Amino acid sequence: MTGLTLARRSAGHHKLRTALAVAGVAVIGALNFDMLMLSRGLLLSFADLMTSVNFDVRVVGGAGFPMSRRSVTGAKKLVEDIRALPEVEEVVMLRAEQAAVVVPGSRERSITLVGTTESAARGTWTLIKGDDLSTSHATGANDPPVIVSERLATMYGLSPGSLLRIRVTPPGSASAMPVFDGQIVGLADFKFESQEEYTVATTMEGFRAVSGGDTRDEADLLLVASKPSVEADRTVAAIAQLRPDLRAYSNQQVITEFNRTGFTYFRQISLVLSVTTTSFVVLLVATLLTVSVNQRLGEIAALRAIGISQGRIAAMLAWESALLVGFGGMSALPIGWALATGLDRILRSLPGLPQRLHFFVLEPRAIALHFLLLTTTALVSAVYPVWLAVRLPIAATLRREVVS
Repeated sequence: MTGLTLARRSAGHHKLRTALAVAGVAVIGALNFDMLMLSRGLLLSFADLMTSVNFDVRVVGGAGFPMSRRSVTGAKKLVEDIRALPEVEEVVMLRAEQAAVVVPGSRERSITLVGTTESAARGTWTLIKGDDLSTSHATGANDPPVIVSERLATMYGLSPGSLLRIRVTPPGSASAMPVFDGQIVGLADFKFESQEEYTVATTMEGFRAVSGGDTRDEADLLLVASKPSVEADRTVAAIAQLRPDLRAYSNQQVITEFNRTGFTYFRQISLVLSVTTTSFVVLLVATLLTVSVNQRLGEIAALRAIGISQGRIAAMLAWESALLVGFGGMSALPIGWALATGLDRILRSLPGLPQRLHFFVLEPRAIALHFLLLTTTALVSAVYPVWLAVRLPIAATLRREVVS
């Protein structure tokens, strides 16, 4: 009779104890699985968001963090110079300003107005209905073409062909800007739009018109697409030679910087909680097995007396530990995923976070680590109960069982 067969019979004989142990491991394992998904979830989600946009280099003004809002001066000439580089396929200029949508009979709704030289989306937004910002729609300053967020369109019942009244509200300005009617040409899903944010995109000419004829030769951000055969680092180096006062970052550099500075907290908290939950599983299973061994001293001594070897007894307890942890660990996966989905929904409601950003991401690495930790847990949990069983004095234990 193998150790696995003995373990299965023991687990089947003590059904309630087995069920409680599996349930405990499943609950604690679900929390541990969530921590594993959290440890890299935000980084993976952010990397996926960055690479989903078909631009691999970002150019910002001045030094500092890659998302700096310092303006890029001399933007028009810089765009021409970057476009002339042999490494570059396309360059897009972006400007952003706080604005408000003016709807008769309703309060003004704050929006982010984005001016861009990008006429067709390369991943910055996903067009849902209508047309992109092609030049054929740029009919003049009085009716600049706009693409609006689908959520904003749903809120006010807007569709392509509707007019959207927009007023720019620059921070720190005491004067009221005039209201302009934007001609809606399309509805889109903006990838970097947060839960509480509504985005409207227009051409750079339309942006200047809505901003009161702003003629500053500036941009908040330049997006650069390298040619397919060119590495982003080569493009970054080429741009740095053009304008040493600016900072160019590849997508990978931005992701690395965020991983170093922005996601450290989540890695630390997930590590601490993973160690804690794993320790709980070890204590739970080890305690249950130890209690089980103490209750079955006579049974174990009898098995030894009829010729069952120490190795087989040790294998039985190791298999018991493996069965408890294994079934509990398998049950932990759906429980953990359901819990992570709810927690992710709560965390994503924090202000300023893009809707597409997720804190918990299911990846093969998290599943592999989950089962690696469970395997280690099963082995460690069985050490003390096995030690008790193999050093059990057979004759003395049987005599004590008969007397009692």
